Amino acid sequence: MKLPRRNFLHLAAGAATLPAVSRVARAQTYPTRPVRIIVGFAPAGATDIMARLIGQWLSERLGQQFIVENRPGAASNIATEAVVNAPPDGYTLLVATSVNAINATRYDKLRFNLIRDIAPVASIHREPFLLEVNPSVPVKTVPELIAYAKVNPANINMGSAGIGSGNHIAGELFKMMTGVNLAHVPYRGAGPALVDLLGGQVQVMFATMSSSIEYVRGGKLRALAVTTATRSPVLPDIPTVAEFVPDYESSFWTGVGAPKDTPAEIIDKLNREINAALADPQFKARLADLGGTALSGSPAEFGKFIASETEKWAKVVKFAGVKAD
Repeated sequence: MKLPRRNFLHLAAGAATLPAVSRVARAQTYPTRPVRIIVGFAPAGATDIMARLIGQWLSERLGQQFIVENRPGAASNIATEAVVNAPPDGYTLLVATSVNAINATRYDKLRFNLIRDIAPVASIHREPFLLEVNPSVPVKTVPELIAYAKVNPANINMGSAGIGSGNHIAGELFKMMTGVNLAHVPYRGAGPALVDLLGGQVQVMFATMSSSIEYVRGGKLRALAVTTATRSPVLPDIPTVAEFVPDYESSFWTGVGAPKDTPAEIIDKLNREINAALADPQFKARLADLGGTALSGSPAEFGKFIASETEKWAKVVKFAGVKAD
């Protein structure tokens, strides 16, 4: 049977719209089963805390469980690679952090390219590190720490969440700008490092505020400074490192990514819900209580932010010679 030209064109146009309709329908019903949020660090660190906060919000808003799965190791590269290789269907997400930006330069032979292989979904938050010491260390200010470290180089060990982690690089920047020697002790995550800082096995750490602020408030750790350019409203009496070391600045950030080729409709839906969380007064208050600030924006804006952070930390990694083992 030969179709009239008009009928043929109508059928062709209808067929062309089917994929788009299918994608929209899929986004409208998403998620229909639990979603995994992959975290590249051990529990109790800032990345884990943010993953659980945003996971709880998404679970309540979207009616399916967003389950946090910790996969520590290789400075979060194991977790990132798992997401890169996951089906691009919105059911496996990554909590990307400033560490991912650091890794782009630190590792010569990564089996993925973050900017190419992870689709940015939404940024979540930004927070300072706290330069803090175990109370047994006889210093109360940044200048005192610098002087003590120069006289007692064998007595100051610096804990971190691992080689190339955000707090490690923050410490390397401090060492580079002050000339002090802090012996680096890497752990498999910020949580274990904090345990040893509390116990005195390491003496100093550039810990994320969200993971350690309660220890500071309780007097179990002594905060000497915050690493951002301005003081934190949560701890207004704590000076910045830059007040003693001009131009020093470092911060930790988190966001959500997905495998490349994840449908744009699903990414946009997740972005809307995450930005709704960041605009919610109770959620914002929780972030503020942890010392963080909401970092809202579009997927494209988050992608540009990742690119700029990658460029910034490449200079520190190269200068300090912080390369993968």
